[in-house]
Amino acid sequence: MRNRDLIDETYFALSANKVRSGLTVLGIVIGIASVIALTAIGQGAQTSIQTSIQSIGSNLIEVLPGAARQFGFGASGGRGTARSLTVDDENAILQVANVAAVSGEFTNRYQIAAAGANTNTMVTGVNASYAAIRNLTIDQGSFITDNQSLSLAKVAVIGPTVVTDLFGASAVSSDAIGQNIRINNIQFQIIGVTKTKGGSSFGSQDTMVFIPLGTALQYFAGNGNAYLSTIDIQATDQSAMTQVQNDVTALLLARHNMSDPTKADFSILNQTDLVTAASSVTSTLTMLLAAIAGISLIVGGIGIMNMMLTNVTERMREIGLRKAIGATEKDINNQFLVEAIALTFLGGIFGIALGWGISFVVTLSGLLTAQVTLSSILLASGVSAAIGIVFGWYPARQASKLNPIDALRYE
Repeated sequence: MRNRDLIDETYFALSANKVRSGLTVLGIVIGIASVIALTAIGQGAQTSIQTSIQSIGSNLIEVLPGAARQFGFGASGGRGTARSLTVDDENAILQVANVAAVSGEFTNRYQIAAAGANTNTMVTGVNASYAAIRNLTIDQGSFITDNQSLSLAKVAVIGPTVVTDLFGASAVSSDAIGQNIRINNIQFQIIGVTKTKGGSSFGSQDTMVFIPLGTALQYFAGNGNAYLSTIDIQATDQSAMTQVQNDVTALLLARHNMSDPTKADFSILNQTDLVTAASSVTSTLTMLLAAIAGISLIVGGIGIMNMMLTNVTERMREIGLRKAIGATEKDINNQFLVEAIALTFLGGIFGIALGWGISFVVTLSGLLTAQVTLSSILLASGVSAAIGIVFGWYPARQASKLNPIDALRYE
């Protein structure tokens, strides 16, 4: 049988019952669209989480007071709540190799008042290097300097959300510069406003107030030698982060007179480790979503097999007649196999288009940016073709093995 004849016969066979063919194709369309859309959403979620983690700082390593210990049924506690990190620790860490910058933090929540309005938000005492470590950009004014920290200056840099809360929705960044605010009843002058950065799972800098670290320790912690909430470290480059983490761990163990790392009174978080762990989790979830969606492809494949077996039964006399006038088993087998592949091919095309459309709608919704990748399209296309061959093979073989005499007698 010539290829042109094969294509013509396939067209006539599938168009003879358009409703049945359409419903069979629909099963494949739903399966392919589900695989592409869910994979795109999973990939978008992975990218969003990675971006969120990376946005909190550049080559960031965080030292937190206390260690994560297990209590009862695996509950974790202790990390971030202890009092073990000092300004002297911060100064010592700055001497570690491949450390680009260090900034201690003293963080607490306070009531902020100005111009008859007030808000309750996080106030963080930091050094001048904090802005570079945490990718913080100034919109108006300037950031805190080390001299202001040493002189215990009462100055503040606020986020754009704080500007809105204190000075009204119509206020702009420049309106806040030079204004006075009261933090826990202590007056500070605003010297800068940060650019809008947006929120994330790790908090939003837009809602924070930054003051000099020395000022925070003196007025809010009781004295200039109080304990720090966190020490932020910026490595010179990403490849040095593990080495810096190990060196800082050894340094702090020695400074705190501890020989057993398991009993350390501090914890260290590596930004690269967080990104790797998050990527691993989201990749696994993406694969799980794709596998669940793949079940609908199997259901669609069974639908194709059912339709093709029905076709074989309905076209018994046609098969017998073809064999009687010289059609070979290969001709009959190819005819039914091509019909099955044609169904999955059509389902694959429409499924890819639908999956792409769903991903586009999700992106437009603003929930996250769904990313349709070439690999997911190739995978969906390959699976679609494989389903046509696998689930079309058995009906095609059944048709090719029919005895022409029995087929002609079939009523």
